Amino acid sequence: MDDLALLVDLHADGARQGPGGAEETRLSVALSGLAGRAGLRIADVGCGTGAATLVLADALDARITAVDLHPVFLETLAAAARAAGLSDRITTRAASMEALPFAPGELDAIWSEGAIYNMGFEAGAAAWRGFLKPGGILAVSELTWLTDRRPSELEAHWHAQYPEVDTASAKMAVLERLGFSPVGYFSLPERCWLENYYEPLRRRFPGFLARHGGAPAARAIVAAEEDEIALYERYRGYFGYGYYIARKVGD
Repeated sequence: MDDLALLVDLHADGARQGPGGAEETRLSVALSGLAGRAGLRIADVGCGTGAATLVLADALDARITAVDLHPVFLETLAAAARAAGLSDRITTRAASMEALPFAPGELDAIWSEGAIYNMGFEAGAAAWRGFLKPGGILAVSELTWLTDRRPSELEAHWHAQYPEVDTASAKMAVLERLGFSPVGYFSLPERCWLENYYEPLRRRFPGFLARHGGAPAARAIVAAEEDEIALYERYRGYFGYGYYIARKVGD
């Protein structure tokens, strides 16, 4: 397996492929102003195994297209949707977030929790804007500095890994420049990282290594994940995920 296939295998049986929480998805729904509207068309982009998709389907009167590049994630989501009685609201599509299968102005909202970084925050928001109806909602969680000053070690790490990391005010300025009006923001609490994501991830490491016979590539992936966890545990007061909810203005 190459590194991408190994990463997919590590995350395939996880409830989440990144930090988040059902309460936080519901809060984003409340801030979006979409509750109570009927017949919505929504995309969940980079949905993974669908933790957020299932919340959206339960909370809103909507047809939701859950998009991810990896079919194994979508198979897990489809099974969970059947078990929850939500299959009639959720359609899965294997596609790149850079080539979404939607027509211009088709969607009432686009959600993307912890995934827009794959395109970059600005590129993703700019590209996805065209799929939204006038007044449509963009709701994304994104790596965000929580303070104006950070330790140099932390800055060096994240600038190397994701140069678009920035403060919430800078992210909102990007949205405004692209033709969005921010309508809500909050940062994910620590439990979304530790209890909901990192602790379950750590519990999967032994099985993952066993499946791959302790191969060097598999060990390297686990070591990188452990380093990221340690970085968060040490510096969690300085960075996290900001959740941005914005409305498309014009056309």
